[in-house]
Amino acid sequence: MSEKKEPSVWEDFKAFLMRGNVVDLAVAVVIGAAFTNIVNAVVKGIINPLVGAIGTKNLDHYSSCLSSTCEGEQGITILWGSVLGATLSFVITAAVVYFLMVLPMAKYLARAEARRKAKEDAHEVVEVTELEVLKEIRDALVAQRGSGHNEQ
Repeated sequence: MSEKKEPSVWEDFKAFLMRGNVVDLAVAVVIGAAFTNIVNAVVKGIINPLVGAIGTKNLDHYSSCLSSTCEGEQGITILWGSVLGATLSFVITAAVVYFLMVLPMAKYLARAEARRKAKEDAHEVVEVTELEVLKEIRDALVAQRGSGHNEQ
């Protein structure tokens, strides 16, 4: 009897690393990290100054006090400016990803699918036309055979 050797953990690990989706994920993480710097620069360079026209340029300074006094480390302070800044960063990131990556890719894939469908439909029309021609040839041969038998 021949025994099948179980793949080693190292071979499984190598196979895992060589899968395309793992490499794609690694590229996405690296690009995402670089993209974070761009978003942070937009927030600090554009959004914060616009907010600063109303109040302070640093969103972290916006806060509310829940207790009677909030001096130093005493009291309960809610730093809603930090939350607002993080939310703005998220919205900007989502908008850029959607409008610069997802939307163009969706349009491209829709166009590619439409071209594929049109090509498929054209091929189907050709096949139907060929089928009709073959049926006509068959009918003509049957008619000839039928008329040939009647004459004899």
